[in-house]
Amino acid sequence: MAKRVGVALTKRVVDAAEKKDKRYYIWDSELSGFGLRVETSGAKTFIVRYRAEGGGRSAAQRFVTVGRYGALTPEQARRQAKVILGGVAKGEDPADERRAKRREMKIAGLVDLYEEEGCVIQRGKRQGQPMKPLTKQLTLARLRNHVVPLLGHKRVTEVNAGDIERFVRDVTAGKTSRDEKIGPRKRIIVKGGEGAARKVVRDLSAVFSFAIRSEIVERNPCETAAVRKTDNQRGRFLTLDEVTRLGAALDELEADGVNPKAANIARLWALTGCRREEIAALKWVEVNLTEGLLELDDSKTGKSVRPLGAAAVALLESLPREVGSEFVFPAERGDSYFQGTKRIWAKAVKKAQLPGVTPHTLRHTIGSTAISTGEALALTGAILGHSNPRSTAIYAHVQNDPSRQAANRVTKKIAAALAGKAVAADRRSSKAKTPADDLAALVSSLAIRLKAEGIDGSRVQAIIADAVAASGGNGGAESSPRSKKAA
Repeated sequence: MAKRVGVALTKRVVDAAEKKDKRYYIWDSELSGFGLRVETSGAKTFIVRYRAEGGGRSAAQRFVTVGRYGALTPEQARRQAKVILGGVAKGEDPADERRAKRREMKIAGLVDLYEEEGCVIQRGKRQGQPMKPLTKQLTLARLRNHVVPLLGHKRVTEVNAGDIERFVRDVTAGKTSRDEKIGPRKRIIVKGGEGAARKVVRDLSAVFSFAIRSEIVERNPCETAAVRKTDNQRGRFLTLDEVTRLGAALDELEADGVNPKAANIARLWALTGCRREEIAALKWVEVNLTEGLLELDDSKTGKSVRPLGAAAVALLESLPREVGSEFVFPAERGDSYFQGTKRIWAKAVKKAQLPGVTPHTLRHTIGSTAISTGEALALTGAILGHSNPRSTAIYAHVQNDPSRQAANRVTKKIAAALAGKAVAADRRSSKAKTPADDLAALVSSLAIRLKAEGIDGSRVQAIIADAVAASGGNGGAESSPRSKKAA
């Protein structure tokens, strides 16, 4: 008799199973078909594998979930697996029966199932990986605060495109909004509106996509519903004058005694273009001051390397390192990172008279400053850590040195504005410019253009001489004959 491949699933074996980059299985050596599934998140689930329709190699292979480790011990799971496999031996198909029951499930139950099994990234570089904890928390909050009250009572197979359209109208109209106190200094504030409706219908569409993959439903009603799923594009960015006002406001708040961590987090948002949590939760191990890089372990797009300008490096070098904390901005109490920027940011934008400006606006500001400075799109993408699939191949070949130089050129302007120097410099440069400078630039441009079109050098010089003579020969200080005649 062939020896079974696997290991006895004891508590010690299950506890020792560590998460990996991909989902994997450990099969029990004592009960054929009984196993443990370990997710990339580290979640451990007992399962049963069997062949439907009496078995045989040609029969479809099915999987049935027994339960999560923790809720069940290995021995309890093994006993339940024996019952399931006993039914299979009698010709039953527990997976099919379970799917039939799930088709009768209501939307509220589907949301619960999605929380347990379906909260994964559905597309992009991180496809199949678990949602980040904060993303999962916010997604489930939207589903429970909007979807469950309005659609929770409906069976999953009954929801159609019309139901989705009515649901979006109701959320937009504020029918799910509430302000409820649930404990000391804790309350739930739910706001409706167009933005909330667009976000939650995307969440609901992901839930139905999960239900299709799980063979609970056959279609996604959100795909055919006539509703808008995309957010408004945000084109807002700060001018250098506005950055100057923001820098002055941060300086004033810090002088008034606000926590300097909040002010320095905001300054680094402006100097790096990083996302909010990428700076707030930054760890010292991710800061490479020698090479001028941020080497982020877990950004929105996974691991990411960001070049730093000289101003950002100088600011990071000036920050103290607190003993016993891995974070650049450790919390005042506990082992986490500082999370008090929201209130201070609101004060800063109010003092700077920048209503509606968010930390993400500073990310747009870095991008717009880079483009207006003439930086290549690839270098701009390297600074911002973009994950546009069409640009991935380009970004992969951007070396750190040129991207650091680009970051330095771009953030030099931002740093000057934060320090209140940019506006004065711009005014000086505009005053120093004369009509002669404009004419010289025009002549130079004309010469280059004519040469490019194959006109010989003597002809170019003659044309330039004529242009200078027509201007009065003094850089444009006097009017040309044509202008005198017109006068």
